[in-house]
Amino acid sequence: MDPKKQQLPPKENALFKRILKCYEQKQYKNGLKFAKQILTNFPEHGETLAMKGLILNCLGRKEDAYNFVRQGLRNNLKSHVCWHVFGLLQRSDKKYDEAIKCYRNALKWDKDNLQILRDLSLLQIQMRDLEGYKETRYKLFELRPTQRASWIGYAMSFHLLKDYDTALKILEEFRKTIQKTTYDYEYSELLLYQNLVIRESANLQEALKHLNTYEANICDKVTLQELRGELFIKLGRKEEASEVYRGLIKRNPENRNYYLSLEEALGLSTVEERLKIYEELKEKFPRAQVPKRLPLNYARGEALEKLLDPYLRTSLQKGVPPLFTDIRALYNDSEKVHIIEKLMSRYLRNLEETGHLCETDNEYKEPASILYVLMFLAQHHSYLGDSEKALQLIDRALNHTPTLIELYIVKGKILKHAGDFVGAYEALQEAQTLDTADRYVNSKAASYLLKANLVRQAEEMCSKFTREGVSAMENLNEMQCMWFQTECAEAYYRLGQYGDSLRKCHEVDRHFQEIIEDQFDFHTYCMRKMTLRSYVDLLRLEDILRSNRFYWDAARIAVTIYLRLHDKPLSVSTGENHINTANLDPAELKKLRSKQRKAAKRAEQNKVEEKKKEDKKSKGSGNSDDLENTPSEDLVPGKLERTEDPLGEAIHFLKPLQMLASNRIQTHLMAFEIYLRKNKPLLMLQALKRALKLEPSNPELHTCLVRFLKYRNEQLSQSGPIVDVITQEVTRLLPTTDPTSLNEDFLNRRQDSLPHRLQAARSMVLLDSVQRERGLTIATAVDSHLNNRSHQNVQLVLEWLESSEFNASPEEVSHFKNQCHKIFPRARAFFPPQPPASTTNESSELSPSQSTSTANHNHVDSPSS
Repeated sequence: MDPKKQQLPPKENALFKRILKCYEQKQYKNGLKFAKQILTNFPEHGETLAMKGLILNCLGRKEDAYNFVRQGLRNNLKSHVCWHVFGLLQRSDKKYDEAIKCYRNALKWDKDNLQILRDLSLLQIQMRDLEGYKETRYKLFELRPTQRASWIGYAMSFHLLKDYDTALKILEEFRKTIQKTTYDYEYSELLLYQNLVIRESANLQEALKHLNTYEANICDKVTLQELRGELFIKLGRKEEASEVYRGLIKRNPENRNYYLSLEEALGLSTVEERLKIYEELKEKFPRAQVPKRLPLNYARGEALEKLLDPYLRTSLQKGVPPLFTDIRALYNDSEKVHIIEKLMSRYLRNLEETGHLCETDNEYKEPASILYVLMFLAQHHSYLGDSEKALQLIDRALNHTPTLIELYIVKGKILKHAGDFVGAYEALQEAQTLDTADRYVNSKAASYLLKANLVRQAEEMCSKFTREGVSAMENLNEMQCMWFQTECAEAYYRLGQYGDSLRKCHEVDRHFQEIIEDQFDFHTYCMRKMTLRSYVDLLRLEDILRSNRFYWDAARIAVTIYLRLHDKPLSVSTGENHINTANLDPAELKKLRSKQRKAAKRAEQNKVEEKKKEDKKSKGSGNSDDLENTPSEDLVPGKLERTEDPLGEAIHFLKPLQMLASNRIQTHLMAFEIYLRKNKPLLMLQALKRALKLEPSNPELHTCLVRFLKYRNEQLSQSGPIVDVITQEVTRLLPTTDPTSLNEDFLNRRQDSLPHRLQAARSMVLLDSVQRERGLTIATAVDSHLNNRSHQNVQLVLEWLESSEFNASPEEVSHFKNQCHKIFPRARAFFPPQPPASTTNESSELSPSQSTSTANHNHVDSPSS
């Protein structure tokens, strides 16, 4: 279009400036009114059309917004305003790559526009385009050399690129320009950031010199001393480091890290040296807890008993409920476990006979309550696997004091470890009724309800603390309550409700995406407030965000379900499923399937609309715009569980794990399962090699190796470069390339481990169905001499028997359950089936095996707790 037609007369130009001001001040209706006045006389003015589109986007009319912006851009392709507006529109939709392209186009027509450059730099740091970020910050530095943010942003661009020398030169030049005041926190933060860059450049001597030079200007004295102590240790100046850490301990005697750093600074290597220094610190800080607790990690034998006795007695005298949690780390040593049990049994005997913890010690004259000794011993025996004795002890404690909430929590935990999830949530419900205002007890009760697959009851339990007028499930999603959502996903998975489970997994995935997007607001804020060290920590945290365990749990469940859906796709549930498709030709069958999919989609949309209407009614005067824009409205369970590309969805969850959780063997086992179904032999081999480096004796890895060798023999019989590479690597990695020999050798070496026997039996049946009876005998042997004979591992055997991979008969399953019920009498998974007449509404959700056998868990680990 002719550029002259895009120039506005003075009157309309003034109106256009008012549109810009209305947009900045969020006066959108006035902005639209002024835009209408301009477009009445100049209907093809590109920048006005673009601004109108931007304002419509703010009002939620996204489709109209894009139409106006694109029309404005077509009318004036050389306008930086049109390109900038298009970039803002793309940015609002989280299409950052497209927005960057728009900003670069805008800069072609106005290369020195500060606002566009600032917006571009924000997107570049958000996307971690560090080279582009450096160029943009340099341009901003050139245009505004007097602004503090220009210096800081330019220096930080070099720091993030690990060009420490250039970053330090810029920071030092900037520091010289600062006017210092008596107590300048921002100047102090700049100095500490400068010291961070020096330390990361590995110039430790210079970093220490920098701290000493600017000590008076650094306001955070604790951080100053901590950095000084750290540098002294790294430089080998141990004596000076010990003095620093002694000063820090004096300042805060309950900081565990200070004591450990003092040990390192003093070069303590023997147990005697450590115990001696802690005796000295105990005398110096008699009320501090840490110098009494840490020596228990090092002492052994009589020395440990001498230290542990007063420690336990003091805690029991005071009635410290989390005493077991405090010393649980000692249970890695069987000798220490024996000493703990001996002491606690003696206390119990003394209390029963005399009412005192110790007969001869006059220090504890006041009678201690037997309650906390019983509670500790109950936790002790539960941890060691003796659930029956633990329950006897906790019942004695409850008879003594039936109103102590902690006792019910301990009882619930004991029952959970024994496999009785129903008893566990009943105990927690009792605790919850004793204190209905305790949010922790409420959450614990909800967690145990989910482990029992009672999702609706768990939601009702949580609703006591969620916002009124909104369903608990929706409010917990808004609050990003991920522990609830991951456990909910596991419960739905065990119940076979794959769509609902996937919805929860995708909601967790979106939470992490939202957290990544939320950092956008901090790029300018942190530079303005000079919290530079925290900003760098934030950027580095965001880079590894999906290594968090909540994402791991959600991704594991999602991958498991998608693999199951790939192996056994769900049929489209429509009213036309009764049609006989056997006599239809392929074209007619394709039309029918398409029609069924559309009908199912319409049905799901109708359900969503009905739910929206119900939610609007329940919210009353709530904002309907917010409701319509809820991020999970497209997460329809029926649509999720009938996806056309389940393996593609599984890879979406897997990729972050491959980057951030590569130290977990399950990541590579899941990758193997996906690539096996995609017929990608090299990627399968890559996953197996990574798994072998982490845990070569893992039982599930063995099954994957056997399946890979079988796949190689059956699918890759022809010669070629891929076959040659695989053969070479397999020969190098494994003692034999024959899967049957590999499995027999594995079984012979791992006869005493229940999980290994299960995987050997699986491999045996996969390789030769004739050996089904032998595999059954190997897998179902649950003798007392076997290692890892927990009810969770035995339940995995049960799930395999009930799966389509083995397809055991009802008699075989019943025999195995009876056998396990004798060993684990409280585990609900092995209860005999209840008669139909006694089934209640609540127990109908609890199948005899806790509904854990409704899904095939054989591809990856079961997500059950």
